[in-house]
Amino acid sequence: MATVSHRLHLPGDSPVHRAPAEVKIVCAALTVFAVVATPREIFWPFAVYAVGLVELWRVAHIPLRWITPRLLIELPFVVLAILLPFAAGEPRTTLLGLSLSTTGLYTAWGIIAKGTIGVGISLTVAATTSVRELPGGLSRLHVPGSVVTIVVLMLRYVDVIADEAARMRLARVSRGDDPRTIRQIGATARGVGSLFLRSYERGERVHLAMLSRGFTGTITDFGTPSATRGQWLVACIPAFAAVGVCVGAWVAR
Repeated sequence: MATVSHRLHLPGDSPVHRAPAEVKIVCAALTVFAVVATPREIFWPFAVYAVGLVELWRVAHIPLRWITPRLLIELPFVVLAILLPFAAGEPRTTLLGLSLSTTGLYTAWGIIAKGTIGVGISLTVAATTSVRELPGGLSRLHVPGSVVTIVVLMLRYVDVIADEAARMRLARVSRGDDPRTIRQIGATARGVGSLFLRSYERGERVHLAMLSRGFTGTITDFGTPSATRGQWLVACIPAFAAVGVCVGAWVAR
C-alpha cells in the first residue's frame, strides 16, 4: 500500500498534512458535531465556520478550484432542500413574490449550510490524509480491526470498481446502446448485477491473496508514531473554536 494514492488525496507538506491521522479524524468529528448542533435560526455561526474552513484550506494549500467541484457531491440534498419551502406547512412568509413556508426555509437553510460545511470538513481530511496513514490512525483510536480493514480496502478498491463500471458502460455504448433511456433500464439493472458479482469475486481473490501472504486480520500501520500531547492540543484548536462558536450561538439564541 505504500504507493496507493486515492483520488481525493492532495499530496502536500503543510501543517495539516503533517498532523497525525487520528488527530484529524477526532477533530473533524468534533467540528461536524458542533456544526450540526448549532441552531439553524442564527446565521452568524455558519459564516464563522465557513471563514475558518476557507482559512484551513489556505493553510493546507488546498486550492478552491480543487475543492469546489468535489463539493457537488451534496447536490441531490441541495435540490431536496430547495423544495422544502414549497412543501412544508404553516406559518408562511412572502419572499420574492412567492409564498413560502417559514419552517421550510429554515430547514432548507440548515441542510444546505450544515451539509456544505460538513462535506468541506470531510474533503479536507481526505485531501490531507493518505490511505497509508489511515490504518494506524484508526487503530490508535481503538477502532476494531475488521472495521479498519473494510474502510482501507474500500478506499483502495473504490476506484477500481468505478473504472470497471466505466468500461462496462463504454462497452454498452460501443454496441449501440444508450444507458440514459428508460427502455434500457433492464439492461442497466443486469449491468449493476454483473458489476456486483465481479466485485464480489474480486474481493474473494484479493482476500485469498492476502491470506497467502500472511494476512492476520489487521492492516499494518507502517510504524507511524502516535500523536503527542502537543500535537493534540495544537491540531484541535479549530475544533475547540467550533465548539465555542456553537456554545456562543446557543447562549445568544
